[in-house]
Amino acid sequence: MIIGIGIDLVDLQRFQKRLSPELIEELFLPAEIAYCRTQHHNEENYAARFAAKEATFKALGAGLEQGLRWHDVEVCKKETGAVFLSLSGLAAKLARQKNLSKSHVSLSHSRQNAIAMVVLETTSQPPEEES
Repeated sequence: MIIGIGIDLVDLQRFQKRLSPELIEELFLPAEIAYCRTQHHNEENYAARFAAKEATFKALGAGLEQGLRWHDVEVCKKETGAVFLSLSGLAAKLARQKNLSKSHVSLSHSRQNAIAMVVLETTSQPPEEES
């Protein structure tokens, strides 16, 4: 059963204007930075990973105001090239509360935009929210 869907689109021109070494350290974990630095158009890769973090926040139904942090979501890559999420901190806690069993993430980018979609699913019914 799907428990959350998130999508985010990043305008590359706007993103590149703000991208600085300090912002990179704030938004990304060391493995993400290392991967992006190896890519020819690394700004596009940073933007796609930023979009994935935003899409994950949306799929979890929370954001920075609720205590999520950029480093709570890591975008990882398997040897096959498939992308997956590694959650920690509050993101992992929310995932456990929602009985998350699997996440799906898709990234794409061009010279103008980067986009990410995240789908979260569970094999069991999430607990009922109290009113």
